[in-house]
Amino acid sequence: MSVTKTGPVRYGMIGCGMMGQEHLRNIALLDGAEVAAIFEPDAEMAQAAQTLAPGAKMAGSVAELLAVEALDCLVITSPNFRHLEQLEEIASTRPLPVLVEKPLFTDPTHAERLQAFRDSYPAPVWVAMEYRYMPPIAAFLDEAEAATGGITMLMVREHRFPFLFKVGNWNRFNRYTGGTFVEKCCHFFDLMRLALKSEPVRVMASAPAPVNHVTEADAPDILDAGFAIVEFESGARAMLELCMYAEGARYQEEVTAVGPNGKIEALVPGPTRFWPAHLGAPPVPKLVISPRDPKGPVERELPVPEELLAAGDHNGSTYHQHVGFIALVRGERSAPEVTLEDGWAAVAIGQAVQRSIETSEVVRLADQPWQRVSQDA
Repeated sequence: MSVTKTGPVRYGMIGCGMMGQEHLRNIALLDGAEVAAIFEPDAEMAQAAQTLAPGAKMAGSVAELLAVEALDCLVITSPNFRHLEQLEEIASTRPLPVLVEKPLFTDPTHAERLQAFRDSYPAPVWVAMEYRYMPPIAAFLDEAEAATGGITMLMVREHRFPFLFKVGNWNRFNRYTGGTFVEKCCHFFDLMRLALKSEPVRVMASAPAPVNHVTEADAPDILDAGFAIVEFESGARAMLELCMYAEGARYQEEVTAVGPNGKIEALVPGPTRFWPAHLGAPPVPKLVISPRDPKGPVERELPVPEELLAAGDHNGSTYHQHVGFIALVRGERSAPEVTLEDGWAAVAIGQAVQRSIETSEVVRLADQPWQRVSQDA
């Protein structure tokens, strides 16, 4: 449970590579927040993090970071396969409110460990699902029910750039990421559950042979494209279409919902820094509502402030996420908006998709050993 906090909220950062540095830039934009300590084992990344947060103490380990008395909360942005072990170390040493990047875990056999952590951890855990907070996605979620009359079909298309280079190339190997549909796509499975207000029942998925990285000496085993269909208890269907060699598109994400009354679409550009300068100003996020009667789409632009675009690659969502998290740490809200159960469910769907691709079979969520072991607290 959180307590009322006065004065500046002091963060401890565990991992400060590319995503961790995005968190640092956004924390710097918050009123009443500062970074007190950072643990980042890579020397180059540590130096970059120190430049962004010059007042922070640089720790040599998670244990050393947790010994910094001033900390009020923690952010975990380490490689995926470290998340659960670091949560367990925090639990055994100094339980503080945590914002942990997705995915919560990568190995299907670790579900019982996560359950034990969930059942015993006394402080709030907020799972970082940045896509919820992108302005066009947030507007889509707010307006989808009214625009559609109840969603029956939900489509998510992400056409984007290949995986970026990260320290040790950890993000290019299934043993470290959990697989592309866990690492990259748990965001979208989270959106499916949120938009449909229902739980998944079964998954069908297929993926073509990789296009990226195939000529590299230490060839990655990740997927870079694929389709996944998820059936929900409500009877609604959702589909994900992923392609990571389509960075020439105007919009990176297109999220569409359809129901008996009409259609709603959220159009989200990719990172501003990747937009070619010779093409002029980058695209602006849009929401499009297309009723069946009277026919005719209505478009609405949802521009993101320049300072938020400059602070990261996620259309300002990391900032909005921290606004909610810092309110939780201060005791101004009673619970995380994205719960540990939400993060767990998103991973479970991603792992079912990976399994369906491997076996060419329909995968029932309830039959899988990595599915949420128990809902009982």
